Amino acid sequence: MRITDTSDLWWKNAVVYCLDVETFMDWNGDGHGDFEGLAHRLDYLSDLGVTCLWLMPFYPTPDRDDGYDIADFYGVDKRLGHLGDLVEMIRSARDRGMRVIADLVVNHTSAKHPWFVSARSSRTSPYRDFYVWADEPPKNAPASVFPGEEKGVWTLDPRTEQYYLHRFYRHQPDLNVTNPRVREEIAKILGFWLELGLSGFRVDAVPFFLESEGTNAGDEFGDPHDYLRQLKELVSRRQGDAILLGEVNLPFDQQMAYFGGSEGDELTMQFDFESMQRMYLSLVRKDARPLAATLARRPALAERSQWANFVRNHDELTLDKLSETERQEVFDAYGPEERMQAYGRGIVRRLPTMLGGDPRQIRMVYSLLFSLPGTPVLFYGEEIGMGENLDAGGRLAVRTPMQWSDGVNGGFSSARRSALPNPVAEGGYGPEHVNVSAQRHDPDSLLHFMRKLIALYRSSTEIGWGELTILEQPNPAVLAHRVTGRLGSMVALHNFSDEAVTVPLTIDNADGDSHLVDLLHGDVTETSASGKAELTLEAYGYRWLRVVDPGSRRLP
Repeated sequence: MRITDTSDLWWKNAVVYCLDVETFMDWNGDGHGDFEGLAHRLDYLSDLGVTCLWLMPFYPTPDRDDGYDIADFYGVDKRLGHLGDLVEMIRSARDRGMRVIADLVVNHTSAKHPWFVSARSSRTSPYRDFYVWADEPPKNAPASVFPGEEKGVWTLDPRTEQYYLHRFYRHQPDLNVTNPRVREEIAKILGFWLELGLSGFRVDAVPFFLESEGTNAGDEFGDPHDYLRQLKELVSRRQGDAILLGEVNLPFDQQMAYFGGSEGDELTMQFDFESMQRMYLSLVRKDARPLAATLARRPALAERSQWANFVRNHDELTLDKLSETERQEVFDAYGPEERMQAYGRGIVRRLPTMLGGDPRQIRMVYSLLFSLPGTPVLFYGEEIGMGENLDAGGRLAVRTPMQWSDGVNGGFSSARRSALPNPVAEGGYGPEHVNVSAQRHDPDSLLHFMRKLIALYRSSTEIGWGELTILEQPNPAVLAHRVTGRLGSMVALHNFSDEAVTVPLTIDNADGDSHLVDLLHGDVTETSASGKAELTLEAYGYRWLRVVDPGSRRLP
């Protein structure tokens, strides 16, 4: 069924920008970023073209897992400000055409959360069943999400002499989501933040959140996907255009269940982990075929569902969908040192450092990101080519303070360096070399290039709404894909090799008067009577080609 009213589907052609308030901008000089600092940088984000802010956890926390260990689901950590600051920031963002979503982390709490403090005080605590307990760890227990840091997922609580479940760290006990009272609390959490102005949530670790292993859940709780549908219904009822963006790192066929299939009544969007991982394999091999094959089998979605495309997120660059041999290829090229790797599955570096700072490759990758059907998601600092600080350790390596200038602490904070939540990046990617201020005044900078890509993406509605076709190519280094929507069609070409290539194209349904307008460079290529054309791509070159027919009313 084709949707005629699209007013509530703002996310179909959004630009999502993920940031950690704590490391974005410190306005009061105490060393921690805050909501007031973020509010003063909204004009920058608006000028970049961002339409949706995704806030990493800002809730009160002991901060043993960078804020993902939450001690109060209804508050703001005092280091970042207070609820009034958050609401004012949300209002200011909306004034600039930006919506705000936030991390929803309800698969576990901090061990310091009042619910768990009560639960572990006595087996008769009213909050005991908010968590999952066992007299003995079950056999064949699942592996920890953090191998090497946690030996298992069950930890003995000495006071009550029972084990509690934690798929993540031991200081993050899992909530028992099969408990109706827990579900009631989660509904209240969603409703609370929607009332304060959020436009939805990025739902953390969805498969872990929905699983009932070890809970002794009865049949009365039914299919966990029914619960996900209930959450989606609640969100839509409270705010008709609110979204659920889910972290579901599973193969394509399993991800479809989390969308809700043809009805699209569960998660609104999901990250495309499979394509992201094969993109890095293609970069290493200078061969587009691993990525092309993955995109070709990416399932088509219901019109109310969407893929979220990304190059880098805030966690390790996971490579778990690659074979062991393939993963080692990427490790050898982009994370050869042990400190560059995490959990045996990922890399804790940013894109520019992995690619050796090669501006040709970096720009080609972002051209690809914005040309793929779906919604692009950026991690703060990507737009200027920030690097990492491996001394921070693990995932924190890529969560360094935003680099606004070449001044003290990169213009992030006037506090002493020891007061910062994470160390600033150093070396060739430090703020003296990579910062917003310098790039704003350089028309050839990555920042200006990203602005141009975002503007082209926003004006090319077929990317958010259209259908993907992978075009066959004789050169294995070239990824050629076409996106066709109601208002137009675009062909994108990307060269994964360090040599110039010639690309033959055949544009189906074109006639002799059709032509291809390059949206990035402005030149025009005529097609033959049979719709054929030939183009050249430089080393790591890229082109966006609008297909213009004689009767087209679409502007190139």
